[in-house]
Amino acid sequence: MTTPLQATMPNKLLALLPPADYELIAPDLVHVVLPRGTPLGVMGKPIEYVYFLTAGIGSIVATTPEGHRAEAGLFGFDGYVPTSAVAGVEINAHDVGVQLDAEAYRMDYDVFRGWMDRNRSLSKVMLRSGEAFAIQLAYTAVSNAIHEVTERLARWLLMCHDRVPGNEINLTHDFISLMLAVRRPSVTTSLHLLEGNGFIKSERGIITIRNRPALEEFAHDAYGRPEEEYRRLMRETFSDA
Repeated sequence: MTTPLQATMPNKLLALLPPADYELIAPDLVHVVLPRGTPLGVMGKPIEYVYFLTAGIGSIVATTPEGHRAEAGLFGFDGYVPTSAVAGVEINAHDVGVQLDAEAYRMDYDVFRGWMDRNRSLSKVMLRSGEAFAIQLAYTAVSNAIHEVTERLARWLLMCHDRVPGNEINLTHDFISLMLAVRRPSVTTSLHLLEGNGFIKSERGIITIRNRPALEEFAHDAYGRPEEEYRRLMRETFSDA
């Protein structure tokens, strides 16, 4: 598949670049299909590529020395990974993988670093996206500390819904329990509560968002601030140009 015209580029960061800058870097973007489970980075291994998702969802998963795992951050067509590549970091600090079948444009790490050094517009977009992602990570930590499991699940479903077309999200209970770092029965109980309130419909492997405004109200302050910060940071990227 050839690189699309910028006007049809699904990745928000690449679409945000000034047209002249996009045309410069576009030849170095390679389209890839990424089935669920595809690793995009392995903890402790060198960073090979930088990925700009155009569909699907990926997760950054943190692992403790004892082997406990939990999702630290979630991304889709709104960002890129690994965000540490902007600082010239060469080794993955965490595992990064595809959680919903995805597609992306990837760029060789060394090529990406070269463009970061030479192209101010790309550097600015990447740095601002990294800041937005850092805000998401901070709010995830806060939410894990102060919110009940059902509120955290509502937040996570809203974040997934932001990154998929339509209202259906292909998620299993086991995967959700990993992402929220809770036991599977807690996920089942929380899904039943959200379904009982009419916010979602939960079937085997598929969750359908039925009433998003009500789900947002239920999530309360667990959701919304990082999303608004992302929009502000992207909106203001070239406002002074």
